[in-house]
Amino acid sequence: MLSEWELWASANRVLQSHGEHAAAHAAEQIEVLARAGDADGVRAWRAIARRITKLSGEDGPASLN
Repeated sequence: MLSEWELWASANRVLQSHGEHAAAHAAEQIEVLARAGDADGVRAWRAIARRITKLSGEDGPASLN
């Protein structure tokens, strides 16, 4: 499993790369890995997806205010 730092860094990178489509990208990755039977990969991407949600916030990207 990835470290906390790696999970947060991965979520941030996915957000930078995919913007508002980051959650959809994570969902696609989870689906592909689930079909392949890669339970560890699914767990990692689910953890990344949770962090994408937290970084995005309910009203868009999180601010530092």
